[in-house]
Amino acid sequence: MTVRARAGAAARSATGRERRRTVDGHRRRRGLARAADRSGERRGRAARGRRRGTARDRDGVRRGRRGRRTGSGSPGGTPTPARSLSLLGAGLRRALWWIVLTLTGGIRVQGQLPPRGCVVVANHSSHADTAALLAALDARHRPAVGAAADYWFASPWRRRVCRVLAAGFPVRRTGGGTADLLSMADALRAGRAVALFPEGTRGANGTVGAFHRGALILAERAGVPVVPVGITGTERLLPKHGRLRPSPVRVRIGAPLPSSATPEEARAAVSALHARARQERLRDSPVRRRVAAVATARKGLPLAFAWAFAEALSWPLMPELLLGAACVAAPRAAPRLSLAALAGSLAGGLLALQLANTGLQLPAPLTTDRMRAQVRQELSAESASAVRHQPWNGVPFKVYAAEAGRADVPAADWLAHSARARGSRTLTVGAAFGAFGLLLCRFRRHYGAYLALLGAGFAAGLSLIVAGWS
Repeated sequence: MTVRARAGAAARSATGRERRRTVDGHRRRRGLARAADRSGERRGRAARGRRRGTARDRDGVRRGRRGRRTGSGSPGGTPTPARSLSLLGAGLRRALWWIVLTLTGGIRVQGQLPPRGCVVVANHSSHADTAALLAALDARHRPAVGAAADYWFASPWRRRVCRVLAAGFPVRRTGGGTADLLSMADALRAGRAVALFPEGTRGANGTVGAFHRGALILAERAGVPVVPVGITGTERLLPKHGRLRPSPVRVRIGAPLPSSATPEEARAAVSALHARARQERLRDSPVRRRVAAVATARKGLPLAFAWAFAEALSWPLMPELLLGAACVAAPRAAPRLSLAALAGSLAGGLLALQLANTGLQLPAPLTTDRMRAQVRQELSAESASAVRHQPWNGVPFKVYAAEAGRADVPAADWLAHSARARGSRTLTVGAAFGAFGLLLCRFRRHYGAYLALLGAGFAAGLSLIVAGWS
C-alpha cells in the first residue's frame, strides 16, 4: 500500500472515532438529562407527600384539640346511645330500689363515691344488700354488681332478673372468678363503679367474714380506688333463709382506699363502717312506742273491733281515726287491724238494724235530720244497695243502719251490701295509713306532731260534714 493510501485510511479511521466519540457524548448527555429529570420528579413527589402529611398532621392535631375540648365520653364529646341507655337503666334501678326500701322501712345513706371509676367492697348478709347498694350509689357511675354465677346465672329467668334489676354480671366461685372480675377493668377505667361482696357468700350473725383478693386485684389492675361500704338492717329485712319483713336500712360509704390496699385493710374499713352503722339508733317518739305496743298486743284487735262496733251503733268517732293512729304507729299490724274494724262495723250495723226494726232508737250524736231524710229517700229507691253511697257522701254508717231497720230491709241483703261498701272504705284506709307509716319510718320522732295533726284534721272534716248537712 502506498503512503497516500495509508494516510487516507488513517484519516478515515480518525474521522470514524471522532464521530463515535461525538455520538457517545450525545448519548451520555441525554442519559444524564433523563436521570436528572427522573430524580427531580422523585424529589417533587416526596416534597408533595411531605406537604400532604404535614397537612394531615395539622388536621389531626386540630381534631384532637376539638375532641379534648368537647369531652371524653365519646368521639367529639357526644354521649353514645349505649352510654345514655346505660345511664337511664341505672337511674331507673336506683329509683325502683329506693322506693322498695322506703316502703319496707326506709333507707338512710351517708357518704358518696369519688368522681371516677372505683371498686365498691361491702359486707354481705342478705340478698337485700344488692338492693341497698343500687339505691345508695349514684346513677352516673352506672354501678354493676358481681353475682354468683352458680346461683344467679344458673337459670334463664334468674339471669334475666339479675341483669335487668341488679345490673349483675357473673362471677364464678369454683375457678375462673378472677378472669370474670378482670373483664370489668375497661368499664372501671371508663368511670363505672363495680360493686362486689369479697366475702363470697352471705355471712351469719351480722359478722364480716374474711375477704378474697379478687376485688383488690381488679382495682390494682384497673388503677382505680377501693371504696369500703358498710350495710346494716338488711339482715333483718330479708334474713338468710327467712322471709321479708319491714326494717330500716342504713348504708355508710367510706373514704376511698388506694388500689394497692390489701384484703385485710379493706375488711377492716368495711367492718368499722358496718359497726358504726349498727350503733346508730333511729330517734323515736315515746307516744308512738306506746301506741304501737297497744296495736300489736292481744288487746289491739278487740280494741279495733269494739271501736267500729260502737261507731255503728252510736259512738260519734269513725274507726278510720283509730286506724290513722294505730296503723301509722305499727304498719305491720295494719291488715289485721283493718279487718277487725271491718268486722266490728258490720256486726254493729247488723245490731243497729235489728234494734231499729223493733222500734228502739239509739242516740246518734253529730247527725242531722237532713242526713236521715236523704238516707230514707235512697233506701226507698235502692233498698239495701243504697249503702254504697255511704263511703262518699259523709253520712255516718249508723244512720244508714238505723234507717234500713225502720224500712224493713232484709238483714241478709243489708249484710251483703254493707260488707262491700264498708270493706272497700275500711280496708283501703287501713292500707293507706300502713303505707304512710312505712314511708315515715325515718321520722318516727315526730309521731306526736302527726297525731295532733290527725286529730285536728278529723275534727275539722267532721265539723264541715255536719255543717254541710245541717
